[in-house]
Amino acid sequence: MSFIAFEEIAKRVFVEVAMKDFSIEGKAPSMSRAAILSGLTRKEVARLLAERPGDEAEPGERYNRAARVLTGWLRDLDFTESDGSPRWLRDEGPRSFAELVRRHSGDVPARAVLDELLRVGAVRRHSDGRIEPLTRAYVPASSVADKLVILGADVADLIATIEHNIDHGKTEPRFQRKVMYHRIAASHLPALRKLTSVQAQALLERMDRWLLEHDTGVPEDSPEPHAARVGLGIYYFEEPLNSASKQDLDLVGEET
Repeated sequence: MSFIAFEEIAKRVFVEVAMKDFSIEGKAPSMSRAAILSGLTRKEVARLLAERPGDEAEPGERYNRAARVLTGWLRDLDFTESDGSPRWLRDEGPRSFAELVRRHSGDVPARAVLDELLRVGAVRRHSDGRIEPLTRAYVPASSVADKLVILGADVADLIATIEHNIDHGKTEPRFQRKVMYHRIAASHLPALRKLTSVQAQALLERMDRWLLEHDTGVPEDSPEPHAARVGLGIYYFEEPLNSASKQDLDLVGEET
């Protein structure tokens, strides 16, 4: 993230916290007080307050809505072909995009969800009006705020797994591994990126099918009343080497 992008987010957070959490009892929050507390000018505070989204969904909510719709499109048999591929959908009618949104995202305007999926390049509209999914996951392409929502959720899950393994790794470890080579020629990287993407996606889809079969909820009268949020995360990393960082290690498999 560039410093300019971080600075803009930090300014907005300072102003929002000043307005919401540091008002004087019995008095309405003011731009002057927010300016004093944040160290920004009144003009800057006024700009940030004027640019706050009104009815627009927060990044986390927008991400969850779009992700649920796209996931439902890939899983729900009413919206897939006989070979399991997702159908191209019309806007309205039976088995339409509007029906998909109603079923998997609740009381949300279908147009708003479609605009979001179009914005991030997850779907496209054909000349006959039908909508085709292009990806199997919701990945915001340009919004810094949306990416930070995903960053926060994914990092939190990874840290929780590491913390669990520190405390309970000997008795009930959770899977945490990585494979890493230190001297892969740059000419091989495009093929490696493609291979990891294909293989990782295939594994995640197999896991998704298993989880879907078992995601039936827990009845209140069940002898096992507890449920859990579970998942598997995979990520690819790449770092250019300099002469000082080269090592003789060929393969590292790590478990915390």
